[in-house]
Amino acid sequence: MTEATAKRRGWFRPLYLLSVAVLLVLIAHAHLVYVAVATQPDCVPHLKERGGSPGAYRAAKSAC
Repeated sequence: MTEATAKRRGWFRPLYLLSVAVLLVLIAHAHLVYVAVATQPDCVPHLKERGGSPGAYRAAKSAC
């Protein structure tokens, strides 16, 4: 094996590991986007009007 061949083979493993890591990150992001788009939480009871008591919060913009 020549020196040039040894240098090329030395880069194969790090490049392979990097490409696998990038692929896993892309798959994870795709899964997060899918879950965010595919799920819609049900409407829950909440204050529609401004509450006067402390700790009584309402939705900023209700979707229901």
